[in-house]
Amino acid sequence: MRVRTLRRAGARTAVAGVFALAGLLFTTSALTSRGTDLRSDTADLGALVAERSRLNEQRAARVGDLRAEVEALSTGSDAAAAPAGPLVDPLVDPALGTASGALAVTGPGVTVTLDDAPDHVRPASASPDDLVVHQQDVEAVVNALWAGGAEAMSIMDQRVVSTSAVRCVGNVLVLQGRTYSPPYAISAIGDPAALTAALAASPQVAVYRQYVDAYGLGWSVDAREGAGALVLPAFDGPTGFDTARVAA
Repeated sequence: MRVRTLRRAGARTAVAGVFALAGLLFTTSALTSRGTDLRSDTADLGALVAERSRLNEQRAARVGDLRAEVEALSTGSDAAAAPAGPLVDPLVDPALGTASGALAVTGPGVTVTLDDAPDHVRPASASPDDLVVHQQDVEAVVNALWAGGAEAMSIMDQRVVSTSAVRCVGNVLVLQGRTYSPPYAISAIGDPAALTAALAASPQVAVYRQYVDAYGLGWSVDAREGAGALVLPAFDGPTGFDTARVAA
């Protein structure tokens, strides 16, 4: 009987503690929201990513327009001041422009395409994660191509630069604020034979190829020969870094 009494007393204490904690949480929630709805549509991560992607595309288009305007004004100014002869952009060295992504480039290379398994492929032993392309799969191909001597690279319609990072959100990839669905095309300019050999030698790519054989994921390597076989766009996004600061 004594034990039961102690348990009841402990239960009453626990209940009181729960009510006190609930009151604290309600108060904190009210102060945080200040009358706004804490459950807004932005809680939908997919919708949030899509909205941010749309805004980034609009801003990128605006940046492209402004860059073209600046280049036109700069070219006109140089033409008026310089003597007759071929114009050379004094602001961008070709080698540096290629390495940094500031200039569009052309040349031989390879295009690797990754894709999810077809909808009708659903082996009993496979989980949903086995049937889709993941962030690490794209990263494996990118790293292998750099190791194979790639001089420049693009993923989908975007140039890869030092600040580029591929992120997986749900069943889509996010690159520099834009979202993409499979198939994913990764193009690299360089010696096609060396790039293909680097892909074959990569242990990470070999793991992906095992899933290709087992579950039908998409994989193709298209070697492009000739000086103008591949055309990679210039990078059109921001290159600055955001830094964290300690709150005052």
